[in-house]
Amino acid sequence: MAGLARSAPLPEKRTLVEEPEFQEIVQRSRGLTQKILLSIPDTHKSCIHTGTLKLNSSENANLVIMASNIGIPSAPVLKAVSENFTLETCLTQMSEGLQLYRALLSSVSPRLENRDTVTELMADIRDLSIQISKLLKMVQIEVVVQPSPTPIALRLPGEYEVQVAAHLTLVHLQAFGQDMVRCLRSLSQSSEEETES
Repeated sequence: MAGLARSAPLPEKRTLVEEPEFQEIVQRSRGLTQKILLSIPDTHKSCIHTGTLKLNSSENANLVIMASNIGIPSAPVLKAVSENFTLETCLTQMSEGLQLYRALLSSVSPRLENRDTVTELMADIRDLSIQISKLLKMVQIEVVVQPSPTPIALRLPGEYEVQVAAHLTLVHLQAFGQDMVRCLRSLSQSSEEETES
């Protein structure tokens, strides 16, 4: 009997994921994540004027040392929910990552010539953060989404460093967003996906 009592919380989490309100927020979050992913190329094009900095380039891996010198922190790693990576952990990592990217964009945007697309992207990230916070609240974790992020102190002595910081932030945000899509898809209970399986 003790073994049965210990396994009881798992069905409760499953039930939570199946709740219509939870699923509605997951779908809204997926839509916002897709919107962010679709806006990244235009944001990159409008802000990055250094020809060697391409969004989907294998050369981006060579900028790791530069990212460290500038002071760009790594975002949390996202994985699909499993026994080793709980729903709470997944949602918390999403929230922390989104807040990090808002803060990075907030730090670099004042030094960019064209801020409009960055401002729009930051607003979408804020909206997505609010949705993820609602999901976290449903799993009993309270997270505060800052109305305006606290900028991260980046070392940006010149225009090239500003361009690299903006470029890497968008590259990393794109990868993080793709991971979010996978995680949110794993939480989705939509009939469209059930027919695909």
